[in-house]
Amino acid sequence: MTDALARGWLLAWIAFGAAPAGSLVLLLIHRITGGRWGEALAPVLRPTAALLPLVALGFLGVVMALPALYPWAGGPWAGGSWAGGSWAADPGTVKPDVASLYLNPVLFGARGAVALLGWSVLAVLVLAGRCTRLVAGLGLVVYGLTISLVPVDWILSLEPRFTSSAFGAGIALHQVLAALALAAVASPRGLDETTAPDLANLLLATLLGVLYIGLMSYVVAWYGDLPPKAAYYLRREAVPYPAVIGASIGVGGIVPFLLLLLGAVRRSPGALRLVGLLVLVGLALRFAWLVLPAWGEAAGGAAAAAGLWLVGLIAVALLALRLAGRFGGRLRDA
Repeated sequence: MTDALARGWLLAWIAFGAAPAGSLVLLLIHRITGGRWGEALAPVLRPTAALLPLVALGFLGVVMALPALYPWAGGPWAGGSWAGGSWAADPGTVKPDVASLYLNPVLFGARGAVALLGWSVLAVLVLAGRCTRLVAGLGLVVYGLTISLVPVDWILSLEPRFTSSAFGAGIALHQVLAALALAAVASPRGLDETTAPDLANLLLATLLGVLYIGLMSYVVAWYGDLPPKAAYYLRREAVPYPAVIGASIGVGGIVPFLLLLLGAVRRSPGALRLVGLLVLVGLALRFAWLVLPAWGEAAGGAAAAAGLWLVGLIAVALLALRLAGRFGGRLRDA
């Protein structure tokens, strides 16, 4: 893969994988708490969670393209060193102990594989009807631990000098929000005037969580005024990133928030479909804002490639679900 295709793949893969991971989280929560919202959304959440093995398979493309993606991964792009049969992290981009003990290709691949395989196994257990409340509770613990690690690997380590303790929690909320928005867009048959307000409440609460963590992360970085954190946000002042994040917050955040305050919208599956679509657009722009600035002038080619990759991934996902139609009853049943 060329660098642009590799970088586009990373962005498309991250965006595509959000809804399946979020669907798994919602299914695990519903297995513990119950509630009519889970029964109404199950026809969308279950097939979406079933795509997690496909997401895990897509991680191979990320691993194979590490030198083109991450400055710490070495190779011709970052000037790393060859050690132990693989590219070692470049100590010039991160602290030496981080370079040797954490940010190296082997451990990067291992952490991602453990997380994605664990999520895939949990999805299989849920779909097979073998997920007890105990398994669901333990599964949420596993998810909580892994989601605190892999977003740092996949996204933050593109700019390894920047750190954020809230980043994993923020990405977890992004994933749950993506799953809820997709459910709103798909508008399953069980979503009516009785259950639509439940989905609206979940969308509103999760949306507020995403906006809160994003805003507070910026405020903390601004108040601390540390060079690595300042550089991260200053890099995003270049055109077109202010417009990208502005559209993400406006189209995918403020407008849906205001719409969800209206009783008529909250009770209407059709209106929630529009809200879900706006949220998905906002999330796609948000992921682009997080990832693309790390590649500087090469971001344009990566963005174009990401759009093509994302369309392809969606097409493959729909085809896979169609081919699995004989198992459709199991996939859709709560």
